[in-house]
Amino acid sequence: MPHPDHYTGVADAAPERSVQTGVLLVNLGTPEAPTPRALRTYLAEFLGDRRVIDYPRWLWWPILQVILAIRPRRSAHAYARIWTTAGSPLRVCSEALAGALQTELAGQAQVALAMRYGAPSVLTQVRALQDQGVRRLLVLPLYPQYSATSTGGVIDAVADTLKALRWPPELRLINDYHDDPAHIEALAQRIERWWREHGRGERLLLSFHGIPERYVRLGDPYLAQCQATARLLRERLQLDERELVVSFQSRVGRERWLEPYTDATVRRLAAEGIQRLDVVCPGFAVDCLETLEEIAMQNREFFEAAGGKELRYIPALNDAPEQVASLATLIRRHAQGWPGFAGAIDA
Repeated sequence: MPHPDHYTGVADAAPERSVQTGVLLVNLGTPEAPTPRALRTYLAEFLGDRRVIDYPRWLWWPILQVILAIRPRRSAHAYARIWTTAGSPLRVCSEALAGALQTELAGQAQVALAMRYGAPSVLTQVRALQDQGVRRLLVLPLYPQYSATSTGGVIDAVADTLKALRWPPELRLINDYHDDPAHIEALAQRIERWWREHGRGERLLLSFHGIPERYVRLGDPYLAQCQATARLLRERLQLDERELVVSFQSRVGRERWLEPYTDATVRRLAAEGIQRLDVVCPGFAVDCLETLEEIAMQNREFFEAAGGKELRYIPALNDAPEQVASLATLIRRHAQGWPGFAGAIDA
């Protein structure tokens, strides 16, 4: 007769593995190719998310079908303007950032990158981390400012993933880092380095991604966090409200979005006689369609057509040492108490 302490009801349990900490970076996502077919697949998932478009499904579904019949070709053209031999800039830059953070956190955590829409998915990457022995997971959405349309969607994907796992890992999640001192310092250093190398424009425009104004009235903190980032950056750079301007880009549809709009702002500044305008996008951790095509190409054309001489886009932080260091500090602070992350870290 077997000893009562010996469990023999099913197959023997898997041998214990050393517990690992995982850090999952999550960015928005990107189509697999700059083609209408790939864009249709990507946009169907993105625009089908209730976090992004919260209209009743009976109302939104027929509108979405019209959009999917028209927009993929136009979007594919925009992506083709910035696509590289290595692929989508968002994917390439996000992977470079993840690789740099893995080097920085070597011996402390396994770093993986997922996309909220498209591949690799949150579920795929969490399972891959578990295969490496990860039992403690810190999720870092690559959105400095929280919005239900961005970070909220990541939270949904993580929750859905945990529901699908027999043994979910211990979980922590970073909601935002819009006012993190190390992040503000990294942004300031990026801008100051640009000015040293290229000279300083007459105005500095901070262009954040927009959201419908209605979402803010419903309680989304995004606008307040964008304003806080702008204020902290203005103070750090010692600029006044005339020298640093805030606007919001990427609006779609007929609903009113956060104002002032970026395209209208660059035209207004040109009409007022501004000849050289510097633009930075503090809501984007890495460069992507919205920065490289919408700002550096489209809005530059708007500025010049309205009488401006030169719109200069200041690149995102991407995998610059300042961003790697600031995010590593953020991760270590939020992972305190886990093995390998003992001790307090002050930002």
